Amino acid sequence: MAGEGVVVRSAGLKAGHLRPEAVTVMAELGLDISAQRSKSVDELAGEHFDVVVTTCDEAKEACPLFPGAFDTLHWGLPDPAAVQGDEETRLEAFRDVRDELWAHVADLSRSLERTQFVSSRNR
Repeated sequence: MAGEGVVVRSAGLKAGHLRPEAVTVMAELGLDISAQRSKSVDELAGEHFDVVVTTCDEAKEACPLFPGAFDTLHWGLPDPAAVQGDEETRLEAFRDVRDELWAHVADLSRSLERTQFVSSRNR
């Protein structure tokens, strides 16, 4: 969404497992995430990030600092994995979060374009 100059990493406070509901709702958009794996933020230690985004309040409080980040954003999203119910109810929760996350990422991508963001590789 942001173009070739933007590299994205994703991790949680703890590694878990790839949720089948996430695979299903992303496939609805033509995106195959089935080969992805859950990662802990500890795996990213030592990497430089220009922008750090947290998506839940627990992560906002517990996320390690990433020195050198130009911006830290918090997008308070509900945890779709916490939703109980039948398969359709769970899928709908994942769709809602997917769509909200998509909108946030689109806004961030536009913001990066407007500010002519310079990645750490070009400094």
